[in-house]
Amino acid sequence: MATLTIGLFSSLVGSMNPDFAINLIESAVNKGHSVNLWFSGNAVTLVRKGQKSFKDYSFLMQRLKTLQEKGVVIAVCEACAAARGIHNEDVLEGISVHSMDWYVAKAAISERVLHIGGE
Repeated sequence: MATLTIGLFSSLVGSMNPDFAINLIESAVNKGHSVNLWFSGNAVTLVRKGQKSFKDYSFLMQRLKTLQEKGVVIAVCEACAAARGIHNEDVLEGISVHSMDWYVAKAAISERVLHIGGE
């Protein structure tokens, strides 16, 4: 099966992009593909610990944990996180914080790369 690397660049509020990305990843994993997920820009706020579930907002925490259990590798841009006051200890367990080199390296060895969100 193929390896897919997805860069998610949009935040949760006001966007369906995170839901689309997670749905796509779940489908790819269920079909046997390997997936790398990169959070950058405002998307880094989606992996902060301690978030609450609200009726009118998506809540991705459990879905991200389930994807990790299925082998999805998840990383966050360290510069984007630091700029938003998010540090290693603030990120959900199992999600690593890396420089953009991580994303570029994963993209280089993937059969497909998809950038979702951002300007």
